[in-house]
Amino acid sequence: MSRHQQVVSNSQSGVSMNHSRLLLLAAALAALGACQPKTAATAGDVSPPVATVDGTPISRDFYEFYIKGISGKTSAELAPEQRSLALDNLIRARLVAEEAAKEGLDKSTDTAALLELSRLNVLQQAVSDRYLKDRKASEQELRAEYETQLGSQPKQEYHARHILVATEPFAEKIVTRLGKGEKFDELARRESMDPSKSNGGDLGWFTPDRMVPEFSGAVMALKPGEYTHKPVQTQFGWHVIQLLDTRELTPPPFEQVRQRLEQIVQNKKFHGYADELMRSAKIQRFLDKAPSGQAAAPSGQAAAPSGQAAPAGTPAAPAPSPTPRKN
Repeated sequence: MSRHQQVVSNSQSGVSMNHSRLLLLAAALAALGACQPKTAATAGDVSPPVATVDGTPISRDFYEFYIKGISGKTSAELAPEQRSLALDNLIRARLVAEEAAKEGLDKSTDTAALLELSRLNVLQQAVSDRYLKDRKASEQELRAEYETQLGSQPKQEYHARHILVATEPFAEKIVTRLGKGEKFDELARRESMDPSKSNGGDLGWFTPDRMVPEFSGAVMALKPGEYTHKPVQTQFGWHVIQLLDTRELTPPPFEQVRQRLEQIVQNKKFHGYADELMRSAKIQRFLDKAPSGQAAAPSGQAAAPSGQAAPAGTPAAPAPSPTPRKN
């Protein structure tokens, strides 16, 4: 797969319990538990314990919540060894968390920040679930969103191949060799430094949004069979690109993307709700205010660490973003 293609993968959660998922959730519980007092797992939880750890109970409700989260089932639906394994992992998580708290690890800057981000995400998800519970997407909203998405989607796909080299002079030599009759795919196999060289530089079918702008712009300016006589520069190097073919992009039918449309509509609703909270809050921003002893960055430019210039395109830290859950 070409390094220029931005691969977006949508992971789906399984419902079967396995050891790895237990360990991962146990690790998360350990981190979250590091800042908790040695009391019941949640405030007001008076369910009977399934175990005690140095006198501190692990309640039945907390245990069932854990089981539901990793398996989508109740403990009664699991095999005895699975129930035992889950409890062992909760006990282990509690012990590790308590040890972390004894060593003051929950007070370290990075750990405290991670715990706070976890808290924000959990609370934001809870508010999202409550707010969206009675605000299901209507058929009209889904149809409107479908049309919006269709309007923003590319209308055409492109099939291209390329030769990637490190310098412009070398790329110009490639263009010259093509002009003298050498075959594109053979040159790609010999000279390209992109993984696609094994396929003669073939990138397969793609839409422009999956490529960096300089690359996609050059592709769209070509006619089938043409190649770029002037090398194209991207952050990966210098490209000689040949357009092989184009075809109309057929959008997926409405019913095929209904579930995704529901997620988009609900996300927009909750985003609007959060925007209202921001508008009604008193917010002061100090992002561009320099720390004590440092000069302020120019307007519109963040200060770079260690006196170095911030690289172009550096992404901002993402804000917590809840995903509406399906009931």
